[in-house]
Amino acid sequence: MTTTGTLEIDLEDFAARHREAYLIDVREPGEYLAGHVPGAALLPLGELASRAGELPRDRTIHVICASGNRSLRATRALLDAGYDARSVAGGTSAWARSGRETVTGLRPA
Repeated sequence: MTTTGTLEIDLEDFAARHREAYLIDVREPGEYLAGHVPGAALLPLGELASRAGELPRDRTIHVICASGNRSLRATRALLDAGYDARSVAGGTSAWARSGRETVTGLRPA
């Protein structure tokens, strides 16, 4: 896996494996509803600490937000808690700018 530093995964590398990836979106519900990466489950940053137990410990957790700032904060917190996590560089904005599909509404897929 190509990463930028140890916290991020490059958008192209993520895109190549995103269908199999465990992906959480740490934006607020309104942002998520407006458009998110297919397969991303909503887990707002403010709820991460209380809901981290819902996340798998046996696979890499990919974390995305709008631009990469909140996802980096979430990734650091997950790594500190013993999870294997990577922030998707550039976030949902970069994903959409690259012409990739986004979906609206509550459904992750």
